[in-house]
Amino acid sequence: MNDPFVTLLWMTATLVVFAGFDRLSKRFGRPPLLHPVLWSVPVLIAALWSTRTPYAVYADATRSITFLLGPAVVCMAVPIWAQRATIRRLALPLALALMAGSLTAIVSAVGIVWVLGAPGAVMASMAPRAATSPVGMAVAETLGGIPALAAVIIVFSGVLGAMIATPLMNAMRMRDYRVRGFAVGVSAHGVGSARAFQVSDVAGAYAGLGMALNAVMTAALLSIIVGLI
Repeated sequence: MNDPFVTLLWMTATLVVFAGFDRLSKRFGRPPLLHPVLWSVPVLIAALWSTRTPYAVYADATRSITFLLGPAVVCMAVPIWAQRATIRRLALPLALALMAGSLTAIVSAVGIVWVLGAPGAVMASMAPRAATSPVGMAVAETLGGIPALAAVIIVFSGVLGAMIATPLMNAMRMRDYRVRGFAVGVSAHGVGSARAFQVSDVAGAYAGLGMALNAVMTAALLSIIVGLI
């Protein structure tokens, strides 16, 4: 258990750094390169390194924030419930999109590192890159991968997806927020879903749905693929 001062210090530092970059991002119209997570992480890493603070100490100090991730994900059920009638009507196209998105994420991630000659542990860590961190880490470990590496890959893919999703979909003239949100949720999980809520409540609801369904789909598909191999 950390000293209360240490807990207060790192809790405050984390919240202040993120809030500062979030405000800066909002002020400039939320450009992709000013995503708050993209800049908060290296700043906090630099702070830990300069103060010689072990990550275990920081993780213990900020466990309250980590705990709140669970309720935050559960709260996504509220906007999803509000869209239940439309979701029910679009069940088939959503299911097909989920299958296509999940398969594409797995095959493309594993295929790229396979072509580059990566070892099996790295390929196993890359496979669940579009799932949420807890699911992805557990799946990667089951496949013989490295959970810590899987977590880094998942977070990076989420930040990258959140950064490029809006400009990419605008360039593709994709106007339906249901489509935009679901695509972001499937490909960029929690970080992408948070970005979708900044754009539209409808996009956020479908992003949360895509994130939750893709976590289940990724685990199921990888289990089937490994069983067949």
